[in-house]
Amino acid sequence: MLAKDIMTKNVISVKKEDLVENVIKILMDQNISGVPVVNDKDHVIGIVTEGDLIYRSKKLKIPTFFSILDGYVFLESTKTIEQQLKKMVGYRVEDVMTKDVITVEEDATVEDVATVMTKENINRVPVVKNKILVGIISRRDIIRSYSS
Repeated sequence: MLAKDIMTKNVISVKKEDLVENVIKILMDQNISGVPVVNDKDHVIGIVTEGDLIYRSKKLKIPTFFSILDGYVFLESTKTIEQQLKKMVGYRVEDVMTKDVITVEEDATVEDVATVMTKENINRVPVVKNKILVGIISRRDIIRSYSS
């Protein structure tokens, strides 16, 4: 069985310019846990999941630093705190989305998809054909395929 046989074809997706509050409404209204982010050519450029949105409520991790000669030396990149803050207070999808999205081709086997999902510890994977979003597979879709 192939990805195209078990994927959800009518994928709800969002654009990076969309508001986070609209994504939250979509997730609640559609009873889904994540949506792909696509550009104008329907290429997947990110994904927003419940995990990305829960990030807004987590504690901020301040980088370790020490003071020397009335200055501060950070032991970690200050870029990390910038990224955390952006994700925590993000207003637009591009602020909170996960950018490194793992996708599968529509002709991937269900076994390959399951392997990717378990190896990468992800709950859903967008399905593409020639880089264009054509579907999405969740863990539930894989489990449902066992009964077919």
